[in-house]
Amino acid sequence: MKIDFGKKAQDLFPVMQALRRHLHQYPELSFQEVETSAFIQNHLSGLSVEYRVIAGTGVLAQIGSGTKCVALRADIDALPITEETGLEFASCTDGVMHACGHDTHTTMLLAAAQMLKEQESSLGGIVKLLFQPGEEKVPGGASMMIAEGALADPTPSMIFGQHINPDSPVGEVAFVSGPMMASADELYWTITGAGAHAAQPHLGKDPIFAAAGLIHHLQSFITRRRNPLEPAVLTITSIHGGSATNIIPDSVELKGTLRTFSSSVRKEAWEFLEEQTKQYCSLHGCEGSVRILKGYPPLINDVQATEFAQSVAEGVLGKHHVAAFEPKMWAEDFSFYSHHIPACFWMLGGRPADAAAMPGLHNPKFSPDETAMITGSALLASVAAEALNR
Repeated sequence: MKIDFGKKAQDLFPVMQALRRHLHQYPELSFQEVETSAFIQNHLSGLSVEYRVIAGTGVLAQIGSGTKCVALRADIDALPITEETGLEFASCTDGVMHACGHDTHTTMLLAAAQMLKEQESSLGGIVKLLFQPGEEKVPGGASMMIAEGALADPTPSMIFGQHINPDSPVGEVAFVSGPMMASADELYWTITGAGAHAAQPHLGKDPIFAAAGLIHHLQSFITRRRNPLEPAVLTITSIHGGSATNIIPDSVELKGTLRTFSSSVRKEAWEFLEEQTKQYCSLHGCEGSVRILKGYPPLINDVQATEFAQSVAEGVLGKHHVAAFEPKMWAEDFSFYSHHIPACFWMLGGRPADAAAMPGLHNPKFSPDETAMITGSALLASVAAEALNR
């Protein structure tokens, strides 16, 4: 008999609300989620769910038995943002806030754990629950979870995850097959010249002049080297150099980001940036180098896993509550899982039904509708149970 996880999630909402508000009040930064991890462990123990600590502050839990296995993932870290919501359960930690909804993600997976545990005897296999640290910070907790065996013994046939979305109304979920989010690499340039008096530029090697030209030149990768049918973005976000109006400085530092859906375009861009930085700066008598902090790969949703999850969502929520998601150049370390096993990541509507808009992700006023957790937890439990029993 098919379980009505929607009704069970509705009944669990007061519990979810209390869990989420506690987590929201006590946020912790990436890889520092000590109390958050302890809170998760305590709740799982109360449900008699087996678990082990992994990747420092991560928790890997398991429900069921057998040869089949699927996985569900939630991220648990917060952001270095000072909250401005005015909520009675606002963050008690100065300068730290769950401004990306990871408190709701964690809560929904805990609720799914309770619902699945109650049906453990009828599950057709094992559900792995990944409470993952450090989504917001390179190298990403997902890569560490994988390295420590989260996807082994047994290996899940599929993994599912979700993210609260302030752009969509509560009760709606959105899916897309194939590329969903971009890779994200951090770029750090150093351009070194020779300082001089501003009135005598010919006696120095001006790194500011070299930096200005380099910024324009590097965009030629996007406009002339890249296949225009392959999405990619190269953005310079920071320039630092000089201290006075009459001094040419010795050096300039730049920062930026590279994003693409294509692994081949990404690797080609790495080579281009290193080579062209050096060569272009030398034209101005300067030395230039770029340090590439290689971050998350592109998030690629498996076609069959996505079709399956979407069909489950239509059955649980109704087709009118399931939408198409437009891929974004955002980044998400769930992408690491998608490069190891078939994966599906969807967006969960979190905007209050009576609101035309709300503060977005990473905004100090971000405050999603808590009833979205009913939809999200029901869908997590449903895809896991149906994947094992189909």
